[in-house]
Amino acid sequence: MEPMEENGWAPSAVVWAALGAAAVFEALTVLETQDKTVRAASPWQDDPYDVMVSLAQFTVPMLALVIALRLLVWGAPGGADRARQTLRAAGVMLTLAGLTLASEWAAVVVRGSFSVSGWASVLIGGLVVNSVLTVRAAASLVRCRRRHGSSGGWRHDWLGDAVIVCRRVPVLRRWVGPDTAAWVRRRTMTVFVVLSLLAAATVTSAQAIGERWTDPLLIAWFLLVAATSNLVFCVISNTVAGFIARPPRTRLRRIGEASVVAGCIAISVATAFRDVLWPVFGSGSLTSVPALVALTLGAGLGTSMITAALLLTCTRGASPRDHDGAASA
Repeated sequence: MEPMEENGWAPSAVVWAALGAAAVFEALTVLETQDKTVRAASPWQDDPYDVMVSLAQFTVPMLALVIALRLLVWGAPGGADRARQTLRAAGVMLTLAGLTLASEWAAVVVRGSFSVSGWASVLIGGLVVNSVLTVRAAASLVRCRRRHGSSGGWRHDWLGDAVIVCRRVPVLRRWVGPDTAAWVRRRTMTVFVVLSLLAAATVTSAQAIGERWTDPLLIAWFLLVAATSNLVFCVISNTVAGFIARPPRTRLRRIGEASVVAGCIAISVATAFRDVLWPVFGSGSLTSVPALVALTLGAGLGTSMITAALLLTCTRGASPRDHDGAASA
């Protein structure tokens, strides 16, 4: 059993509170994005606000699911690591929700002249409730994390717990074991890329069908933007919460991965603020799909190259291998 906190909650109880806040957030987010009548009244239906909403509506439930599954093995060996990592994952989940709520509040402030009636008033009321629950859960999480220290010296990761859960399921027992976990750890980045593409393909298919897109370039661009944002989520959340403990990597590989992530972030930012950025590079309104592709992907490529050059310069002379081991993502 984990020790009780000052406020009388065990770490698992704090995590359940975060999951409750995430459940309310997801319910309202699905309503405001999937119902056309509700979406039409939403103050944050357009970019740059909608980019954060679109990302969070998929990543928050994904984190909530893996956190809830890990609670199934809460009493297994490695409880100290499990508590710290789960609290950090809950922190990532609440951070994504908090950033989304902040962008929605920004939309309300910027678009202060819109009519606050009907569904708009319901959405703003939900925003208030969401904000209160998220702030309260985050405050409890911060208090609890102070008791569990830093992430240094982790000996267990989420992947090991996933193996424990799978070994309890007869159908999966034959296919999942320590060898499978070791294979995933050696190919973590490849696994992240594949998962990001699969998730992006699902979202892109739904978007293309719902919006009746017929332009292959637009569909391919949306697929790439969704995949890059998913990849950023995978890498950063793994770094924070230690889902998969990665073996040591060469300096050049770490620089390459960091540069790719920086470029992916730039693509998402350029997509969100494309209407603001376009006058710097072109004239008129941004209505051409090729121009949209050039602006967003060009920003990603340029950022990736600059990041690689800076990291190569700053880390010149460093050790050729970085031993991050199980204590790092």
